[in-house]
Parts: sequence; C-alpha cells; structure tokens
Amino acid sequence: MRVRKLEQDRGWAMTVAASILKPTLLTATSRTWIDGEKIPATGGCIVALNHISHVDPLLSAHFVYDHGRLPRYLAKSGLFRNKHLGGFLTALGQIPVERLSRNAVGAYDAAVEAIGNGECIIIYPEGTLTRDPDLWPMKGKTGAARIALATGCPVIPVGQWGAQEVLPPYTKTPHLVPRKNIVMKAGDPVPLDDLVAARTTPETTAEATDRIMSAITGIVADLRGEVAPSERFDPRLSGVRETGNPHDDARRASPRTRRKHSR
Repeated sequence: MRVRKLEQDRGWAMTVAASILKPTLLTATSRTWIDGEKIPATGGCIVALNHISHVDPLLSAHFVYDHGRLPRYLAKSGLFRNKHLGGFLTALGQIPVERLSRNAVGAYDAAVEAIGNGECIIIYPEGTLTRDPDLWPMKGKTGAARIALATGCPVIPVGQWGAQEVLPPYTKTPHLVPRKNIVMKAGDPVPLDDLVAARTTPETTAEATDRIMSAITGIVADLRGEVAPSERFDPRLSGVRETGNPHDDARRASPRTRRKHSR
C-alpha cells in the first residue's frame, strides 16, 4: 500500500479533522488500499464509489487523503446553518447544497465550480445506500455523469468492501470487535472522452452513468470474488423507497392510510 504525500495546504480545519479522525480510524479498522495512486495528484477530478454504510464518507475521505488529495463533499445546506458546525464545514472546503428545493441545481453548479478550481470531489452515484439485497451497486443517478460531461474531468471509479461490517446499513451501533478490514481499490479513469465531445443529451448522460456504475461494479466484484448481477437493482422498478430506511413501512408516514385504519 503506497501512500502519496499531501501537496495541498490542509488549512486549520482539515488539520484538526485529520488529527482526530485518522487515529480513530486507524485504531478501529485495518485497511487495504489498492491502486490509490490512480487518483490524479492534481487537478479537478471525481472519485466515484459504491455506497454500503453510513461510515463510507469517513473511510473514503481517509482513502483520498492518504493518496495526496483533500476530500470535498456536497453536504446538506442545513448543516451549515449551525454557527459552529457551519463554520467548520466551510473551513474544510465542503460545499453546501440545498436538496429537494428549487435551489437543488446549486449542487451541480457548485460541483462544476469546484472541479474548475482543481478540487477532488467524492460522489456516491447511487445517491444513497444501496437498496440491493446483497449490497451490490444499484442503478446510479446522473449527477456524477452530468458534472463529468460538463467539465471533462477524469472520473476515478473506486470499489469498496468491508464498511458494512463496521456499521451495517441503517443501524446505529458500530461493530468494532473483532477489528474489521476495509478494502478500497481505485480503477482507471472511466472512458468518457467520446461522450464529452458529443452534445450532452439524456442519452449521453445515461450512457456515461452506466459506464461509471459498470466500472465501480467491476471493481466490487473483484474485491468480493463474486460475479455481479447481470442487471443492477432499480428501487423504482422494485417498489423500494428511495430515501430513508427502506425497511420501514412507508404506509406509516401516510396520513391518509392512518385515517383509513382509524375508522
């Protein structure tokens, strides 16, 4: 496992975060980093990963940081409204995004600007923890593809496995004993040059998304030593809720359903 020296100025907030989080992660997990040097040393880029646990952001930040880049995320704007946390996130260089609003397009604009400024943006193209019953990468959303096609930046696919053993999806208690090994492997940049050169359409965006998800899935299959499903899980077609805990009964949140059963 080769670790690349960080060339960027970390700033006080990243120094504080790294001094707290990195020793904690080193104590709680072991790591197998593979081919992390494929992440460009400089320049704007997207690191696209599969999403299997709520601890993924900490672990992917560790992986990217260990290979010489400062990790940047698109974070919920609500987090920035807290005086102290908001200031810390801003100092970390994280990007506020107003989701589920008319300003949600700001996520795209902010990411494009960050790429133009030479930042390394970490994106989970699935948009949420995978709903696939066996934790395979599911059908991706188009955000990462749209940003890549607009900027022409490299998209580095990363497959990971092991985080689900530390904190299984939609649970709150981490499993730290015995110590779990986290494996992350970076792949070659996803070939998108032909699509970048073409006019951006829903079709080219869908093709770019499929190529990104295929690259990630191929790496995950390699790490698991298994054959991935021939078709990626699609929550919409499967009737699985796309936000929140998919194991919850969505009918409980429906006032109409509650009124019906109270008669």
